[in-house]
Amino acid sequence: MAASRARKQIAAKDPQVHYPAAPAIVEIWEKHGGNALQAPALIDGIIASDTARNLLRVFRLQERLKANGRQTGVPPVRHVHVVGAGVMGGDIAAWCALKGMTVTLQDQDLARIAPAVKRAATLFSRRLKDPRAARAAFDRLVPDPAGSGVPLADLVIEAISEQPDAKRGLYQALEPRMKADALLATNTSSLSLETLRTGLARPERLVGIHFFNPVAKMPLVEVVHADGIADATLACACAFVGQIGKLALPVKSAPGFLVNAVLAPYMLQAMRSVDDGLSPAAVDAAMVAFGMPMGPLELADTVGLDIARAAGQELAGGAEPPRCLAERLARGDLGKKSGRGFYTWRDGKPVKDKAGDARAPAGLAERLIQPLIDATRERVESGVVADADLADAGVIFGTGFAPFTGGPLHYQRSRSSQHSRETAKDSIPPHAE
Repeated sequence: MAASRARKQIAAKDPQVHYPAAPAIVEIWEKHGGNALQAPALIDGIIASDTARNLLRVFRLQERLKANGRQTGVPPVRHVHVVGAGVMGGDIAAWCALKGMTVTLQDQDLARIAPAVKRAATLFSRRLKDPRAARAAFDRLVPDPAGSGVPLADLVIEAISEQPDAKRGLYQALEPRMKADALLATNTSSLSLETLRTGLARPERLVGIHFFNPVAKMPLVEVVHADGIADATLACACAFVGQIGKLALPVKSAPGFLVNAVLAPYMLQAMRSVDDGLSPAAVDAAMVAFGMPMGPLELADTVGLDIARAAGQELAGGAEPPRCLAERLARGDLGKKSGRGFYTWRDGKPVKDKAGDARAPAGLAERLIQPLIDATRERVESGVVADADLADAGVIFGTGFAPFTGGPLHYQRSRSSQHSRETAKDSIPPHAE
């Protein structure tokens, strides 16, 4: 009974058996008393599987990203000043305080900072089981509507709205008050550093440190640099990312950088499928079965449909948004934050039509994933990211792209190699008797 229940739970999470180790563990426990040495063929099969090879590849990619955060000769960041107490800015501030830094959090008034402090208290109590440690982290997060922490900070992070004029105006007010060796960073998700650094006295010290939502769960941080940035600035930014336990991926300044640039065409293709008559549940079910942690439409709801549209406009060259997106935005349905988008949201979870899961046509997942793969390759070819391996790492850790594949570009290479082998095999004439 226990083995049967375990298998059902595993099948619910991995119906395509992308990860063979989990059912193997159940079999070893059920039939061999937990002794893996009594099932050598089973273990050999797992070790020789594509999943095992690809997960080892992902581990090595992760280690490479971790190495970016280990910079020699770079002093640690002790005080961070964050401007903007919205969801991103507030959660960045909370995470830095959790990791031992003194953090001053600035916004227009205490009322705007209060929700961020409340979320931070929840984070600290969940992550730090010792009440004294949670209290110490809470004490390190200081509401600072007057911006008194600016002259004391080693790193100033701007996390305000995506309006270039507002960001440049803020930098002009911050820069004269900053320490000479302090770093100025922006959490922009789409604006170019070339645009934002106009007017700075020291444009070479502006760097992008782009976190993903939710900050506490997403391991990747894009470290965005433009031509002319000081080497020391980039090294300090990567070291800071490593210091707070995240994975640093250097990327060049370009629309959408890497992660958002590859997500946009993927989500766009998913929305076009809804315009063609498929249900959101069917589209998402196809991608979850492929191995993604979340379907593209649930992801769009989670990010916010207004934000998805803005990112899409930046990357789509002015193309018309999908009809299903425009209709929902016109109704004020913004996704999870408004309670309704592609799904109705209750208690923080989407309500899905289970009947729609079976209506996904064959090959849908491959059609949806191809624009993401193409965009990833384009980012490598244009030099936004240094090489294909780093691009795969960024997409895996920035989007949750199915790890068992080894990354989008590795996945496509593997498919191409398999197709070539099958074609060659089919072309061999049968042996004449």
